[in-house]
Amino acid sequence: MAPEGARMELSEFTIAELQQAFERGEWTAAALIEHYLRRVSEIDSSGPTLRSLIEVNPDAPAIAEELDAERRQGRIRGPLHGVPIVVKDSIDTADTMMTTAGSLALEGNIAPRDAFMVEKMRDAGAVILGKANMSEWGYFRSARPCSGWSSRGGQTRNPYVLDRSPIGSSSGSAVAVAADLCMGAIGAEVDGSIVRPASANGIVGIKPTVGLLSRSGVIGVAAPQDTAGPMGRCVADVAVMLTGLAGYDERDPATRSVSARDVLDYRRFLDPAALRGARLGVARECFGWHEATDKVIEYAIDQLADLGAEIIDPVQASSLPAFSDLELELFRYGIKASLNSYLASHPYAAVRDLGELIRFNEDNASRVMPYFRQEFLQQAQTKAGLDSEEYLGIVAELRRRSRRDGIDKALHDHQLDAIVAPTEGSPPFVIDPLVGDNVLPGGCSTAPAVAGYPHISVPAGYVHGLPVGLSFFAGAFAEPQLIGYAYAFEQATRMRRPPRFSPTLTI
Repeated sequence: MAPEGARMELSEFTIAELQQAFERGEWTAAALIEHYLRRVSEIDSSGPTLRSLIEVNPDAPAIAEELDAERRQGRIRGPLHGVPIVVKDSIDTADTMMTTAGSLALEGNIAPRDAFMVEKMRDAGAVILGKANMSEWGYFRSARPCSGWSSRGGQTRNPYVLDRSPIGSSSGSAVAVAADLCMGAIGAEVDGSIVRPASANGIVGIKPTVGLLSRSGVIGVAAPQDTAGPMGRCVADVAVMLTGLAGYDERDPATRSVSARDVLDYRRFLDPAALRGARLGVARECFGWHEATDKVIEYAIDQLADLGAEIIDPVQASSLPAFSDLELELFRYGIKASLNSYLASHPYAAVRDLGELIRFNEDNASRVMPYFRQEFLQQAQTKAGLDSEEYLGIVAELRRRSRRDGIDKALHDHQLDAIVAPTEGSPPFVIDPLVGDNVLPGGCSTAPAVAGYPHISVPAGYVHGLPVGLSFFAGAFAEPQLIGYAYAFEQATRMRRPPRFSPTLTI
């Protein structure tokens, strides 16, 4: 329970507002954790049964008590002090919680140390409330996977319309934030798995520049594109979290390019006037797959112009289709290398490499593969190492198409500050684990994902109650301006609405 005299409702609180409530004595971290654990029990484990959390941290109440004691002594670690955060089940936490990527094959896998980003969250005073459910193995186990389904956690459901997909591999993280089961979450993506579930669940998600955040202690898919990123109900919250997550880690060579100038307090860029004079290109190749989504984004573009942006329409940001054969081949090489490396360094993992994982799945098929199989993992097992000529050629070609002949070219040729597009090509589709996801083309996650460039999605509107996200993306380390643009749009439009847990779509 909140302390006696508490007057403010938590729903839709920002992290900054929460800190003010802490300071006024209206909430304590311990009361907050109690509130969220009760809410998880009422609507995640039962009630609407969202299944967004795969595991709750039994140490969270005690950690919150310790942080309250620090606050009483005048020690505030930072803007995340006492804030409950959920992390994706592919991210290591060195506590009693397992890291399984949603797979029964990794039950019992207790990490020997925190992922670097979890260390940073704890140092900043965040309370790790639990692990979020996800698409098993980051969506890349089968040729026809189902977003948000894992053999360990079951099917995550979209809180806006329960029979609709939460979309993407960080679906549990997005749903937990959208349904107010935590203040924020950490997701991870290789192509779209932060921004797409953010769009589908009416929240904000940032996929940072690859290398701004460490990937050590994270089960990835393909290193050239892998990154974690913050997810929250508003742009200010993800800016706070990104500030706490960014930084150099000797365990991840990609972060060596992150200099002091790249590690910023991103709250500085929360400017409601940021769009004035900004040159924004419209990536028309991302439109045209669903008329209602297009209508929402067209209206959003008009609003950007009203807020002072100069709209250049159209521009060609990329010719790369989502999950093209070339990108999927990168993932086959990458997931084999990523899983073998991760499993070899985790002594409590029951399987030691990709081959053992495949055998475990076959031996436990009724539990692990009741709806779809593991064709993608089997294809990956046939691939050579990351030093092969074919793999290196794939990386170079994808980078050429997405950077030099894609985003970089569009930014240069049109003198753009950023590019805008619908995050997803259509509203969320119906969940169907037997047939798999009904993903329409369109949306814009692939170009910035392949390029390794930053991308933010912010709520733009709704189609029959289902959220639609607007994307901003640009070149490497452009997070400051993207946060500014997204914040200015968000503050002017106030599009986000809390979910109502409708059982099905009413037309």
